[in-house]
Amino acid sequence: MAMMPLMRLLAPAFWGVLADRLGYKAGLMRNVLAISALAFGGFLLTTDFYWLIAIMLVMSLFWSASLPLMEALTLGHLRQAVESYGRVRLWGSIGFIAAVQGVGFLLDRWPLPAMLWVSLGLLGGACVSAALIPECPVPVVDLRSGRLRESLLRPMVIAVMLAGLMMSVAHAPLYTFYSIYLVGHGYDKAAIGGLWSLGVVAEILVFAFIPRLLGTTSLRNMLMLCFVLAALRFLLIAWAVERPVAIILAQLLHGASFGAHHAASMTALNRWFPAHQQGTVQALFGSISYGAGGILGGLLSGYGWDSHGAAVTYTGASVAALAGFLLVWRGMRATD
Repeated sequence: MAMMPLMRLLAPAFWGVLADRLGYKAGLMRNVLAISALAFGGFLLTTDFYWLIAIMLVMSLFWSASLPLMEALTLGHLRQAVESYGRVRLWGSIGFIAAVQGVGFLLDRWPLPAMLWVSLGLLGGACVSAALIPECPVPVVDLRSGRLRESLLRPMVIAVMLAGLMMSVAHAPLYTFYSIYLVGHGYDKAAIGGLWSLGVVAEILVFAFIPRLLGTTSLRNMLMLCFVLAALRFLLIAWAVERPVAIILAQLLHGASFGAHHAASMTALNRWFPAHQQGTVQALFGSISYGAGGILGGLLSGYGWDSHGAAVTYTGASVAALAGFLLVWRGMRATD
């Protein structure tokens, strides 16, 4: 399982640069998804540990390219209406709910190995969807020039990248231990599933209304608010887990800690970089925030959970969110 976050850290930058140099993204995305699906089919053929490692490595290498390519392609098509990004992105959240509920329903009736066929079917569906997406042509440029490097080293860009890393660090104990944590405090499985779904519903609503929200404030203010609300969310989880109302509020804040933060970050990168650099920039953001942030957060939360307990670990997540707030506050100007 470590192969997937490892490839999410190392591979996207390569794919992003390749897409920008080739000048097309839809065709490349179709190819990497097809190879991912073919590689995943290897899980049906063996249970040998080392073969499983090799299959996961190859599948993750190509799968890691799909999200940054999709983000760059979507933003390219929305170049004149980037505020509509959230209304496109919300379908990913709807898909998440459909997959969780649908697969859970199926696995109550089918044997567990059927999960392999379900996953392969979903990958096949992604391949079909990708085949329907038109190319968004951009000029091919020489990326060896120093212009991209200089743009990436601007304080506001560094702030958004590192703040994204801190947000992923903050979310790591949530994604790793939250269900176990709730079970330990007396919540049943139905309640836990409902809380996860509530968080995604909040995320969907934010994605739907983010154009209106971004029209009322600057990106800097929006991002700072996201980090403050994220810090509040993890404090509620740490110290008010016995109060269902507080936990419901904490899940509703997922709309800010993930939904609004992700949409505002994508909008900022789209504004600051031209179309022919979007593949590289989106890939770097994914590698730094979700790749490095996820790995670092997973290690820290595992250590914290064993050494200091759940409350301290989630308090540390709140501190990480406040560090993201400071990065945005110091690195971005009101006009950014």
